[in-house]
Amino acid sequence: MRSPIPVNVQSETRARRDRQQDPRLAVNLSRSSKANVFTFSPGTLLCNRYLLFAFSSARSATEIRNYYEGGRGLHAPDRETALALGIATSERMLGICRGRRKFLAASLTLLCIPAITWLYLFAGSFEDGKPVSLSPLESQPHSPRYTASSQRERESLEVRVREVEEENRALRRQLSLAQGRAPAHRRGNHSKTYSMEEGTGDSENLRAGIVAGNSSECGQQPVVEKCETIHVAIVCAGYNASRDVVTLVKSVLFHRRNPLHFHLIADSIAEQILATLFQTWMVPAVRVDFYNADELKSEVSWIPNKHYSGIYGLMKLVLTKTLPPNLERVIVLDTDITFATDIAELWAVFHKFKGQQVLGLVENQSDWYLGNLWKNHRPWPALGRGYNTGVILLLLDKLRKMKWEQMWRLTAERELMGMLSTSLADQDIFNAVIKQNPFLVHKLPCFWNVQLSDHTRSEQCYRDVSDLKVIHWNSPKKLRVKNKHVEFFRNLYLTFLEYDGNLLRRELFGCPSEADVNSENLQKQLSELDEDDLCYEFRRERFTVHRTHLYFLHYEYEPASDHTDVTLVAQLSMDRLQMLEAICKHWEGPISLALYLSDAEAQQFLRYAQGSEVLMSRHNVAYHIVYKEGQFYPVNLLRNVAMKHVGTPYMFLSDIDFLPMYGLYEYLRKSVIQLDLANTKKAMIVPAFETLRYRLSFPKSKAELLSMLDMGTLFTFRYHVWTKGHAPTNFAKWRTATTPYRVEWEADFEPYVVVRRDCPEYDRRFVGFGWNKVAHIMELDAQEYEFIVLPNAYMIHMPHAPSFDITKFRSNKQYRICLKTLKEEFQQDMSRRYGFAALKYLTAENNS
Repeated sequence: MRSPIPVNVQSETRARRDRQQDPRLAVNLSRSSKANVFTFSPGTLLCNRYLLFAFSSARSATEIRNYYEGGRGLHAPDRETALALGIATSERMLGICRGRRKFLAASLTLLCIPAITWLYLFAGSFEDGKPVSLSPLESQPHSPRYTASSQRERESLEVRVREVEEENRALRRQLSLAQGRAPAHRRGNHSKTYSMEEGTGDSENLRAGIVAGNSSECGQQPVVEKCETIHVAIVCAGYNASRDVVTLVKSVLFHRRNPLHFHLIADSIAEQILATLFQTWMVPAVRVDFYNADELKSEVSWIPNKHYSGIYGLMKLVLTKTLPPNLERVIVLDTDITFATDIAELWAVFHKFKGQQVLGLVENQSDWYLGNLWKNHRPWPALGRGYNTGVILLLLDKLRKMKWEQMWRLTAERELMGMLSTSLADQDIFNAVIKQNPFLVHKLPCFWNVQLSDHTRSEQCYRDVSDLKVIHWNSPKKLRVKNKHVEFFRNLYLTFLEYDGNLLRRELFGCPSEADVNSENLQKQLSELDEDDLCYEFRRERFTVHRTHLYFLHYEYEPASDHTDVTLVAQLSMDRLQMLEAICKHWEGPISLALYLSDAEAQQFLRYAQGSEVLMSRHNVAYHIVYKEGQFYPVNLLRNVAMKHVGTPYMFLSDIDFLPMYGLYEYLRKSVIQLDLANTKKAMIVPAFETLRYRLSFPKSKAELLSMLDMGTLFTFRYHVWTKGHAPTNFAKWRTATTPYRVEWEADFEPYVVVRRDCPEYDRRFVGFGWNKVAHIMELDAQEYEFIVLPNAYMIHMPHAPSFDITKFRSNKQYRICLKTLKEEFQQDMSRRYGFAALKYLTAENNS
């Protein structure tokens, strides 16, 4: 019997060590190919098996063992040794493909080693001149061939097979992780990320015969530094566009691995909304700069534009002049864009610009510029199908040197002489310039701007979900656009629309963030808290920064010129949404509401509001979304947010469960003048009542209310639960009063008042249920406000299910203990701030 060929264990160990040290040697073991059918000819079977071993990455040691244990492998010791040699050979193959210089050696190895192995095994497959059977039925375990030595070699081979399997599993894990992020490549000591997109506009091919512009993944080049800042410019104006920007930013943040710098060209409305949003969002490694769009109007206002984007749709033309002169490149995006990949991949395309290419654009996917959509259709001049400007790569430094400003202005002036106006805003002018100067454009693969307007060729840009990179809702119909796969695109968009933005506050490890004063102060305050304190969660809530989106819906109101206007202020959560329409019917003046919602609930509210004729007919209601975070309802933070954005001189501090009497708005405006609130510190009290009936015939006058009070249909507010809260109002006196009267502060007094806009804020330490209004009224008294009861004003509390917070207050002893502790600390703070005058609050509390 021929002696087995020894396996060079040292070379195998060295190959494994090389693979572990250099992940580039790893190949994708997850791909599989169709199983080969083996014949029973020894030469054919072995040749097939080992050639397959060398060429197919999916044929691992696991498959060898499966063949062995299934009875289809070779049982002789010679064959076992050959299998081990095949495993070692295949492992060496995994480490090849390092470059052109080793390609020849790899080819010779692939051809020679299997051939030598085949010759050896073919010769060893004959014993005593007879071929050895390959059938498992002919190879009996009690044959003399199965000696003790053979058994040990078999066990050794099985151990070796298991080792190789473990190594292959480890390689698969490494490769799956590597595929989750851009493959690493070392150049010096700089860590970089790969670009996953290698298609160019110069040579645009179909991906697998379908997808345009997507070339092989081989030969990727490291083009984006790991911590390189990516600059993104967006033009945004108005309330609706501000909402769209949030969804766009979410999709970018979800995929990003690099620091981001947003350059927002915004009007005053969008700047107020987005500045507050980003300030309270506190996303690491994100910087935002604003540029006043109103100051740029004069640059483009001379261009007539029929597009629904209006004058703001032309402002991308002046970015070279608007953005900082030291900014060399920027990605420009429309607000109706959704990213399905890391924006760094798009940033990497800048490195493919050649010659005088300064604009990166995707070809327009509709027939607009072909001029055949309808009879006498006359579009602006364009190169072929033209280009869509929803996604633009701008090389700003080169554009400035080319005198871009002069270039587009001369082109626009010339074309406007015949066209009279633009139909697609800046896109028409960009295309007219490119028509005259085609060398300026670098054609991007169309998956960088899959345009979902009606009658587009967007389906040619993708074959699979993995092909999608940027989705552009460039139809006025937006989500209602006609497209074969619109349901999938809509779901993708809604995923980011309702995605919890708090989850995007993740650090970019290895990338130092710019010092943020607000974040540092927050961390300092939190570090001073004792985490072992039983009231730690209460104390922590005081410092929690809640993401806030101001003016979630369109708001339009000009305060009255007589400076007597009053805004109703309230806060609510999703379970009180049904009160909005009723309040709008009872109060015709401006309203400022803070809503405590999750991202998904905010979209439910949007749909509810847009479906309500009552709410849509009111443009003087400001809805401010404070996004959920933490376990408590931040009632006083919500009140402060609503108060801070009141646009009138006075405000009525109410709650969402109360319906004001009809005509209260006008009555309060008259009372403001009567009591001279502008020049005195007064808090006008609106007496509060309640009903236990869900259906109530609302009283239209004080006389009708008194009648219902006598009949037991109405009650003074909380008289049977919390009498002290409103007892100082003196309802007995109010029944017969015809003129305003003054009342004194008492412990636990919490009326609903009308005050000037400059009154003190609510104390944020009080969350959930208990003492949130009491503390505010106490501070008004400490600042020497007079409490004046209005004789002909009233409000009625409508019944509802108990809130989650009041349930916790009643059932949780620790909740009540912490509330008492916070109350005592508040009183001590009052003594420090207001001195001797604040001692009465401690005395009143002890006597109550």
